[in-house]
Amino acid sequence: MTRFSQSVSALRSSAIRDLMSLATRPDMISFAGGMPDNELFPIHEVQEIVDNLSVKEQQVAMQYGPTTGYPPLLEALGEWLRKKGFPMDTNKLIITTGSLQAINIWAKMFIDPGDVVLTENPAFIGALSAFGSYMPTIHGINMDGHGILIEPLKEALKLDPKFLYITPTFHNPAGLTYSPERRRELLDVMNATEVPILEDDAYGELWFDEEDKQHIVPLKVQSEKEQQICYTGSFSKIFGPGMRLGWMLVGEEFYRKAELCKQCIDACSPTFTQVLAHRFLVSGQLDSYVASVRSIYHKRCEYMVDAIKRYFPSEASFVEPKGGFYIWVKLPDGIDEMELLKEVIAEGAVFVVGSTFDPQGASNGYIRVSYCNTAEDKIEKGIKIIGDVMKKMMK
Repeated sequence: MTRFSQSVSALRSSAIRDLMSLATRPDMISFAGGMPDNELFPIHEVQEIVDNLSVKEQQVAMQYGPTTGYPPLLEALGEWLRKKGFPMDTNKLIITTGSLQAINIWAKMFIDPGDVVLTENPAFIGALSAFGSYMPTIHGINMDGHGILIEPLKEALKLDPKFLYITPTFHNPAGLTYSPERRRELLDVMNATEVPILEDDAYGELWFDEEDKQHIVPLKVQSEKEQQICYTGSFSKIFGPGMRLGWMLVGEEFYRKAELCKQCIDACSPTFTQVLAHRFLVSGQLDSYVASVRSIYHKRCEYMVDAIKRYFPSEASFVEPKGGFYIWVKLPDGIDEMELLKEVIAEGAVFVVGSTFDPQGASNGYIRVSYCNTAEDKIEKGIKIIGDVMKKMMK
């Protein structure tokens, strides 16, 4: 009999995954994926970068690189972050193979079987899966429209957690953004502890309104104990997920351990895509590209919000996003999210049920719909399908 590790043996396929596998027909309207629209990728800009690489640069791009990242990219990314207010003089960058690898490295650094890890509830499924593979006890803390609830956080800190994982900006899946007041309250509580914080900011550049942007300050930037915080970011939503590039910004103590962990995972992230990202960044094309897709995502979000207000029953509720990719909808009482999903798939649309993002996998009466990868005409049709099924189930 084959004997797998306990951590692998604990992994299970879910009814959700099995059901989602049915939602693959070509005419299916999908609000499930959290990926950029293929039509929006900067294909021509990337081709131009490749065409203009010197032979030396091409050779470097094809070779192994330093574990912590391609030095020119580290320098350029560091300056880009410095202009945004990040404390670069007291921190170091590591380029990771997507920001999910940064999360996995962090988990590897801290979690022993049975340890307590604090997360929001709901939380990003990729992080929950990464943490779960190290066999901790994951304790989810509920949120309201302003962010994580402070009193339950204080209680959870009595459990002696290894760290707190949060996504305060354009949350996946909840779509919300922590208010300035809640960010301050959170830091006041956490600064009084020695518990490290993992701040996931994969969507931070995708704000919709300039005025809102002024009030969205990463915790790493404003904390008086910023060394307590590991800040992770990603090129996936602002360049392309196929590049498989993210980063973690950490102080010296965390940096040394993170580098060792990455060395034993993949030695280094792809040099080729790091070279492309470096050129894209230093040329100024990254900022202009993000501005263009930000506008498109904003319009799609507005279109979906309008469609939800028109087609969903009034008993459904949600927080309007200020950026990012997602809307998190509270279903009317009495509607089972799995039954809703089955009926909606049969009608030609698909979303993700809320239990996917619950740390314990519990049904919570929510669904996540994504507007990032769907054109306006399909948003209209797909949201109407979901709303009509909801209304039918309420009769």
